Amino acid sequence: MADVNKIPQTLIGFAVYGDSDEMIGVADVELPDLEATTVEIKGAGIAGAADMPIMGHYGGMGLTINWRAITGNHIALSAPKAHDLTIRGSIQHYDAGTGEHATAPLKVVVKAAPKKTGLGKLDTGEQMDASAEFEVLYIKITLDDDEVLEIDKFNYICKIGDTDYLESVRADLGK
Repeated sequence: MADVNKIPQTLIGFAVYGDSDEMIGVADVELPDLEATTVEIKGAGIAGAADMPIMGHYGGMGLTINWRAITGNHIALSAPKAHDLTIRGSIQHYDAGTGEHATAPLKVVVKAAPKKTGLGKLDTGEQMDASAEFEVLYIKITLDDDEVLEIDKFNYICKIGDTDYLESVRADLGK
């Protein structure tokens, strides 16, 4: 159960690590949105229509990394294969009961395929604004040492909290 006195405040800092567990550059990251795949249900017994989510299925999940400048790591991530990326962060929270600040670790692990590599712009004394866009095939988020989300599209895993919403589907499919 969540500690009601713990108020999340800010991401203090984070680092992005690549396939080889080396920090791969100074960047900012836009994590994917989780948009459920839906199907329209209508017919006898339903007053109208309902756009219902398909259990455990999500549309394309995009991840964008914006780099300050072109780096060898940035270019290497354009290779046409899935890349393992790990984002580690530290979230500051305030404990309203004790009046103290503390931190909690954040870890986001993704397997992602490159969709677009932006080489940025050249302007003296300015950031190059290079970028990389990926399709996320797998994501796991661990917050304060608790696994809170795991989605693996190719292995039929959709775990939110302690519930795997595709466990029965895997069993039905003989997986």
